[in-house]
Amino acid sequence: MPSLDDKLVVAISSRALFDFEEENLVFESGDAAGYMRLQLERLDRPAAPGIAFSLVKKLLAFNDAEVQRVEVVVLSRNDPVSGMRVFRSAQHNAIHLQRGVFTQGRSPFGYLRPLKATLFLSANEADVRGALAAGFPAARVLTESVLAHDNYPNEVRIAFDGDAVLFSDEAEQVFQSRGLEAFQEHESRKAAQPLPSGPFRPLLAALHRLQQAGSAKMRIRTALVTARSAPAHERAIRTLMDWKIHVDEAMFLGGLPKGEFLREFEPDFFFDDQTRHVAHAALHVPSGHVAAGIANTLN
Repeated sequence: MPSLDDKLVVAISSRALFDFEEENLVFESGDAAGYMRLQLERLDRPAAPGIAFSLVKKLLAFNDAEVQRVEVVVLSRNDPVSGMRVFRSAQHNAIHLQRGVFTQGRSPFGYLRPLKATLFLSANEADVRGALAAGFPAARVLTESVLAHDNYPNEVRIAFDGDAVLFSDEAEQVFQSRGLEAFQEHESRKAAQPLPSGPFRPLLAALHRLQQAGSAKMRIRTALVTARSAPAHERAIRTLMDWKIHVDEAMFLGGLPKGEFLREFEPDFFFDDQTRHVAHAALHVPSGHVAAGIANTLN
């Protein structure tokens, strides 16, 4: 019987995987029938790659004839007719898709549980917030992001913010309520105490397992890119050590803009909870907003 057990499952919306921005303008205008008609008219025209395309294609390269380690499932508010174009576009771009759920305007995130999703990527903020509330790593893909470069064809490169993404927002709450000095003192005092898990720890752990499983064609390179600086860096490092999870690079930027550093790292995707950081990063790399933690509840 087919099963998704023991796989890294990426659930992704059609707009995150392919460039459907022109078609989406018709949908957003309120003309759902016109949107469906346009997609049907373009059924034989493959859609261009979207923001998360590079990430998905590289992750699927971990599969081979003997072992299927990664599954990608389209989880979309699109209608089934539009779904046909998604599958045809995937076939044209050598993206192996077997499964898809199309809900015709209804929120689809409830299907993450039976899919046993490791990650959900969508351009719809409400769906992402619902997925995060249900306990799934999820990010809103900024469709205005630049596409990934192709300088590292044999590496999946993923960059993560720390607080409220890999880690809980415990320390961020101190910073927001009491300022930088109190934050630094709090983290120095608790340097030996691991931070609680954030929403993306399960994804980092799954990537770690995938890397250990090995592939002759592809490897994973991860980076922690955080506004933390010394002495608050130590708790982040010790937390990863406690989790027995390795990251390849760590950048403690002390509040410097992240975009230029990410441009040098060239990730296939970057995850951050702060809208200003994500917006700046999107000028340089494919980026997604993780609507978690206190920074996303403050007005």
